[in-house]
Amino acid sequence: MNPNSTSSQESKKSFSMDDFAKALEEHDYEFQKGQVVSGKVYSHESEGVYIDIGGKSLAFLPIQEAFLGVTQDLSEALPLQLERDFLIIREQNADGEVLLSIKQLEINQIWEKLTELKSDGQSFPVRVIGINKGGVTVDIESLRGFIPRSHLLARDNLESLLDQILAVNFLELDQEKNKIVLSQRLAAQSAGFMKLFVGQLVEGNIVGIKPFGVFVDLEGITGLIHITQVSQKRVDSLSTIFAVGNLVKAIIVDLDEGRKRISLSTKVLENYPGEMLDKIDEVMESADARGERARKALPQLQ
Repeated sequence: MNPNSTSSQESKKSFSMDDFAKALEEHDYEFQKGQVVSGKVYSHESEGVYIDIGGKSLAFLPIQEAFLGVTQDLSEALPLQLERDFLIIREQNADGEVLLSIKQLEINQIWEKLTELKSDGQSFPVRVIGINKGGVTVDIESLRGFIPRSHLLARDNLESLLDQILAVNFLELDQEKNKIVLSQRLAAQSAGFMKLFVGQLVEGNIVGIKPFGVFVDLEGITGLIHITQVSQKRVDSLSTIFAVGNLVKAIIVDLDEGRKRISLSTKVLENYPGEMLDKIDEVMESADARGERARKALPQLQ
Protein backbone atom coordinates (compact mmCIF):
# COMPACT_ATOMS: atom_id res chain seq x y z
CA MET A 1 0.00 0.00 0.00
CA ASN A 2 1.25 3.45 -0.87
CA PRO A 3 1.78 5.40 2.40
CA ASN A 4 1.18 8.65 0.56
CA SER A 5 -2.21 7.35 -0.52
CA THR A 6 -3.16 6.44 3.09
CA SER A 7 -2.07 9.83 4.34
CA SER A 8 -4.07 11.50 1.58
CA GLN A 9 -7.21 9.52 2.50
CA GLU A 10 -6.83 10.40 6.19
CA SER A 11 -6.31 14.04 5.28
CA LYS A 12 -9.44 14.07 3.15
CA LYS A 13 -11.40 12.30 5.91
CA SER A 14 -10.20 14.81 8.51
CA PHE A 15 -10.91 17.73 6.22
CA SER A 16 -14.41 16.52 5.47
CA MET A 17 -15.33 16.16 9.15
CA ASP A 18 -13.87 19.55 10.04
CA ASP A 19 -15.62 21.13 7.11
CA PHE A 20 -18.93 19.58 8.17
CA ALA A 21 -18.50 20.88 11.74
CA LYS A 22 -17.69 24.37 10.49
CA ALA A 23 -20.75 24.31 8.24
CA LEU A 24 -22.93 23.49 11.24
CA GLU A 25 -21.39 26.36 13.20
CA GLU A 26 -21.81 28.82 10.35
CA HIS A 27 -25.37 27.95 9.47
CA ASP A 28 -26.78 26.42 12.68
CA TYR A 29 -29.58 24.71 10.79
CA GLU A 30 -31.36 23.53 13.93
CA PHE A 31 -32.55 27.07 14.74
CA GLN A 32 -35.06 28.43 12.24
CA LYS A 33 -37.69 31.19 12.32
CA GLY A 34 -41.04 29.83 13.48
CA GLN A 35 -39.44 27.00 15.45
CA VAL A 36 -40.42 26.39 19.08
CA VAL A 37 -37.34 25.75 21.25
CA SER A 38 -36.73 25.02 24.91
CA GLY A 39 -34.44 27.43 26.75
CA LYS A 40 -33.22 28.50 30.18
CA VAL A 41 -33.16 32.07 31.49
CA TYR A 42 -29.50 33.13 31.66
CA SER A 43 -29.48 36.83 32.57
CA HIS A 44 -31.65 39.94 32.80
CA GLU A 45 -30.97 43.18 30.96
CA SER A 46 -32.83 46.49 30.85
CA GLU A 47 -34.18 45.73 27.36
CA GLY A 48 -34.87 42.03 27.74
CA VAL A 49 -33.56 38.63 28.76
CA TYR A 50 -30.77 36.42 27.49
CA ILE A 51 -31.80 32.79 27.04
CA ASP A 52 -29.61 29.72 26.69
CA ILE A 53 -31.15 27.53 23.98
CA GLY A 54 -28.07 25.40 23.40
CA GLY A 55 -26.66 27.42 20.52
CA LYS A 56 -23.16 28.77 20.06
CA SER A 57 -24.45 32.13 21.33
CA LEU A 58 -27.14 33.13 23.79
CA ALA A 59 -30.55 34.00 22.33
CA PHE A 60 -32.29 37.26 23.23
CA LEU A 61 -35.89 37.85 24.34
CA PRO A 62 -36.86 41.57 23.98
CA ILE A 63 -39.09 42.89 26.77
CA GLN A 64 -41.82 43.74 24.24
CA GLU A 65 -41.93 40.08 23.23
CA ALA A 66 -42.00 38.73 26.78
CA PHE A 67 -45.63 39.35 27.72
CA LEU A 68 -48.95 38.99 25.92
CA GLY A 69 -50.98 40.87 28.53
CA VAL A 70 -49.89 43.45 31.10
CA THR A 71 -46.11 43.97 31.30
CA GLN A 72 -44.64 42.44 34.45
CA ASP A 73 -41.32 42.55 36.26
CA LEU A 74 -38.90 40.44 34.21
CA SER A 75 -37.01 39.06 37.20
CA GLU A 76 -40.26 37.83 38.77
CA ALA A 77 -41.95 36.54 35.63
CA LEU A 78 -38.78 34.98 34.21
CA PRO A 79 -36.44 34.14 37.10
CA LEU A 80 -32.90 32.93 36.44
CA GLN A 81 -32.60 29.24 35.48
CA LEU A 82 -36.31 29.06 34.57
CA GLU A 83 -36.82 26.58 31.72
CA ARG A 84 -39.69 27.00 29.24
CA ASP A 85 -40.55 27.14 25.53
CA PHE A 86 -39.89 30.09 23.24
CA LEU A 87 -40.66 30.90 19.60
CA ILE A 88 -37.86 31.93 17.27
CA ILE A 89 -38.99 35.11 15.49
CA ARG A 90 -35.63 35.94 13.85
CA GLU A 91 -32.89 33.56 12.85
CA GLN A 92 -29.35 34.20 14.07
CA ASN A 93 -27.62 37.41 13.05
CA ALA A 94 -23.93 37.90 12.26
CA ASP A 95 -23.07 37.35 15.91
CA GLY A 96 -25.05 34.10 16.00
CA GLU A 97 -27.78 35.62 18.18
CA VAL A 98 -31.34 34.30 17.80
CA LEU A 99 -34.34 36.50 18.64
CA LEU A 100 -37.12 34.89 20.74
CA SER A 101 -40.71 35.62 21.71
CA ILE A 102 -43.09 34.37 24.39
CA LYS A 103 -45.88 36.67 23.25
CA GLN A 104 -45.97 35.33 19.69
CA LEU A 105 -45.81 31.75 20.98
CA GLU A 106 -48.81 32.34 23.25
CA ILE A 107 -50.70 34.09 20.43
CA ASN A 108 -50.14 31.07 18.16
CA GLN A 109 -51.36 28.78 20.92
CA ILE A 110 -54.49 30.93 21.36
CA TRP A 111 -55.22 30.79 17.61
CA GLU A 112 -54.94 27.00 17.76
CA LYS A 113 -57.42 26.97 20.64
CA LEU A 114 -59.81 29.27 18.75
CA THR A 115 -59.60 27.05 15.67
CA GLU A 116 -60.61 24.09 17.83
CA LEU A 117 -63.50 26.12 19.28
CA LYS A 118 -64.69 27.02 15.77
CA SER A 119 -64.59 23.41 14.57
CA ASP A 120 -66.45 22.34 17.71
CA GLY A 121 -69.27 24.76 16.85
CA GLN A 122 -70.18 25.44 20.47
CA SER A 123 -70.93 28.87 21.94
CA PHE A 124 -68.38 30.47 24.29
CA PRO A 125 -68.16 33.64 26.44
CA VAL A 126 -66.39 36.91 25.60
CA ARG A 127 -66.22 40.27 27.39
CA VAL A 128 -67.17 43.55 25.69
CA ILE A 129 -64.27 46.03 25.93
CA GLY A 130 -65.29 48.73 23.44
CA ILE A 131 -68.06 50.08 21.23
CA ASN A 132 -68.19 51.84 17.85
CA LYS A 133 -70.74 52.61 15.16
CA GLY A 134 -70.43 49.18 13.57
CA GLY A 135 -70.72 47.07 16.71
CA VAL A 136 -68.60 46.12 19.73
CA THR A 137 -65.06 44.91 20.30
CA VAL A 138 -64.51 42.04 22.71
CA ASP A 139 -61.69 40.34 24.55
CA ILE A 140 -61.29 36.73 23.47
CA GLU A 141 -58.41 34.90 25.14
CA SER A 142 -56.41 38.21 25.27
CA LEU A 143 -57.00 38.81 21.54
CA ARG A 144 -59.46 41.31 20.13
CA GLY A 145 -62.63 40.21 18.35
CA PHE A 146 -65.51 42.10 16.78
CA ILE A 147 -69.29 41.59 16.87
CA PRO A 148 -71.14 43.51 14.11
CA ARG A 149 -74.21 45.44 15.28
CA SER A 150 -76.43 43.21 13.12
CA HIS A 151 -75.26 40.18 15.11
CA LEU A 152 -76.04 41.66 18.54
CA LEU A 153 -79.29 41.08 20.41
CA ALA A 154 -79.26 44.57 22.02
CA ARG A 155 -78.21 46.34 18.83
CA ASP A 156 -80.00 49.60 19.70
CA ASN A 157 -78.23 50.15 23.04
CA LEU A 158 -74.57 49.29 22.60
CA GLU A 159 -73.49 51.33 25.64
CA SER A 160 -75.33 48.90 27.91
CA LEU A 161 -73.10 46.06 26.66
CA LEU A 162 -69.80 47.56 27.82
CA ASP A 163 -67.98 45.18 30.18
CA GLN A 164 -70.76 42.59 29.76
CA ILE A 165 -70.13 38.88 29.14
CA LEU A 166 -71.80 37.66 25.92
CA ALA A 167 -72.21 34.14 24.54
CA VAL A 168 -71.07 34.07 20.91
CA ASN A 169 -70.30 31.86 17.92
CA PHE A 170 -67.75 32.46 15.17
CA LEU A 171 -68.61 34.21 11.91
CA GLU A 172 -65.03 34.46 10.64
CA LEU A 173 -61.65 33.35 11.97
CA ASP A 174 -58.55 34.23 9.91
CA GLN A 175 -55.14 34.23 11.59
CA GLU A 176 -53.31 35.56 8.53
CA LYS A 177 -55.56 38.64 8.46
CA ASN A 178 -55.73 38.74 12.27
CA LYS A 179 -59.50 38.80 11.93
CA ILE A 180 -61.98 37.46 14.49
CA VAL A 181 -65.65 38.19 13.77
CA LEU A 182 -68.30 36.84 16.14
CA SER A 183 -72.07 36.61 16.46
CA GLN A 184 -74.23 36.79 19.57
CA ARG A 185 -77.32 36.18 17.45
CA LEU A 186 -76.05 32.82 16.17
CA ALA A 187 -75.22 31.75 19.71
CA ALA A 188 -78.74 32.66 20.82
CA GLN A 189 -80.15 30.68 17.93
CA SER A 190 -78.06 27.66 18.89
CA ALA A 191 -79.25 27.95 22.48
CA GLY A 192 -82.82 28.29 21.23
CA PHE A 193 -82.49 25.18 19.09
CA MET A 194 -81.51 23.20 22.18
CA LYS A 195 -84.99 23.87 23.60
CA LEU A 196 -86.90 22.81 20.50
CA PHE A 197 -88.11 19.38 19.39
CA VAL A 198 -90.20 17.90 16.59
CA GLY A 199 -93.87 17.79 17.60
CA GLN A 200 -93.59 20.86 19.84
CA LEU A 201 -96.31 23.53 19.66
CA VAL A 202 -94.72 26.97 19.33
CA GLU A 203 -96.02 30.47 18.82
CA GLY A 204 -94.54 33.62 17.38
CA ASN A 205 -95.17 36.72 15.33
CA ILE A 206 -95.26 36.63 11.55
CA VAL A 207 -92.30 38.64 10.25
CA GLY A 208 -92.56 37.94 6.54
CA ILE A 209 -94.84 36.52 3.88
CA LYS A 210 -93.47 35.13 0.62
CA PRO A 211 -95.27 33.26 -2.19
CA PHE A 212 -93.75 29.99 -0.89
CA GLY A 213 -94.42 30.43 2.81
CA VAL A 214 -94.72 32.42 6.03
CA PHE A 215 -91.77 33.34 8.28
CA VAL A 216 -92.40 33.27 12.03
CA ASP A 217 -90.15 34.78 14.72
CA LEU A 218 -89.70 32.35 17.62
CA GLU A 219 -87.85 34.49 20.17
CA GLY A 220 -84.95 35.32 17.87
CA ILE A 221 -85.12 32.17 15.75
CA THR A 222 -87.03 32.14 12.48
CA GLY A 223 -89.29 29.29 11.51
CA LEU A 224 -91.05 28.71 8.17
CA ILE A 225 -94.58 27.53 7.47
CA HIS A 226 -94.28 26.36 3.88
CA ILE A 227 -97.40 26.95 1.78
CA THR A 228 -97.91 23.17 1.59
CA GLN A 229 -97.94 23.01 5.41
CA VAL A 230 -100.60 25.70 5.96
CA SER A 231 -103.67 23.58 5.25
CA GLN A 232 -104.68 20.12 4.05
CA LYS A 233 -106.53 22.03 1.34
CA ARG A 234 -104.72 23.86 -1.47
CA VAL A 235 -103.77 27.46 -0.59
CA ASP A 236 -103.73 29.98 -3.43
CA SER A 237 -102.74 33.14 -1.52
CA LEU A 238 -101.03 33.32 1.86
CA SER A 239 -101.77 37.04 2.28
CA THR A 240 -105.50 36.29 2.49
CA ILE A 241 -104.86 34.11 5.58
CA PHE A 242 -101.91 35.76 7.35
CA ALA A 243 -100.64 39.29 7.98
CA VAL A 244 -97.24 40.51 9.17
CA GLY A 245 -97.33 41.10 12.92
CA ASN A 246 -100.06 38.55 13.63
CA LEU A 247 -99.49 35.87 16.27
CA VAL A 248 -99.58 32.31 14.97
CA LYS A 249 -99.29 28.90 16.61
CA ALA A 250 -97.82 25.93 14.77
CA ILE A 251 -96.27 22.50 15.24
CA ILE A 252 -92.57 21.86 14.56
CA VAL A 253 -92.38 19.12 11.92
CA ASP A 254 -88.66 19.28 11.14
CA LEU A 255 -85.46 20.72 12.67
CA ASP A 256 -82.15 21.23 10.86
CA GLU A 257 -79.74 22.78 13.38
CA GLY A 258 -76.82 22.75 10.94
CA ARG A 259 -78.72 25.00 8.53
CA LYS A 260 -80.66 26.72 11.34
CA ARG A 261 -83.97 25.75 9.69
CA ILE A 262 -87.23 25.16 11.54
CA SER A 263 -90.13 23.77 9.52
CA LEU A 264 -93.57 24.52 10.96
CA SER A 265 -97.05 23.26 10.17
CA THR A 266 -100.58 24.49 10.90
CA LYS A 267 -102.29 21.92 8.71
CA VAL A 268 -101.72 19.25 11.37
CA LEU A 269 -103.94 21.34 13.68
CA GLU A 270 -106.94 21.17 11.35
CA ASN A 271 -110.02 19.08 12.15
CA TYR A 272 -110.84 18.97 8.45
CA PRO A 273 -109.12 20.05 5.20
CA GLY A 274 -109.44 23.80 4.71
CA GLU A 275 -110.23 24.72 8.33
CA MET A 276 -107.23 27.08 8.43
CA LEU A 277 -108.77 28.95 5.48
CA ASP A 278 -112.30 29.05 6.93
CA LYS A 279 -111.80 29.39 10.69
CA ILE A 280 -108.17 30.32 11.43
CA ASP A 281 -109.09 32.14 14.66
CA GLU A 282 -110.85 29.06 16.02
CA VAL A 283 -107.86 26.86 15.10
CA MET A 284 -105.47 29.23 16.88
CA GLU A 285 -107.65 29.52 20.01
CA SER A 286 -107.80 25.74 20.50
CA ALA A 287 -104.25 25.09 19.24
CA ASP A 288 -103.02 23.71 22.59
CA ALA A 289 -105.55 20.86 22.59
CA ARG A 290 -105.14 20.31 18.86
CA GLY A 291 -101.36 20.27 19.30
CA GLU A 292 -101.52 17.33 21.69
CA ARG A 293 -103.53 15.34 19.17
CA ALA A 294 -101.26 16.39 16.31
CA ARG A 295 -98.15 15.35 18.24
CA LYS A 296 -99.47 11.80 18.56
CA ALA A 297 -100.43 11.64 14.89
CA LEU A 298 -97.38 13.47 13.54
CA PRO A 299 -95.42 10.43 12.23
CA GLN A 300 -98.44 9.46 10.10
CA LEU A 301 -99.01 13.00 8.84
CA GLN A 302 -95.40 13.81 7.81
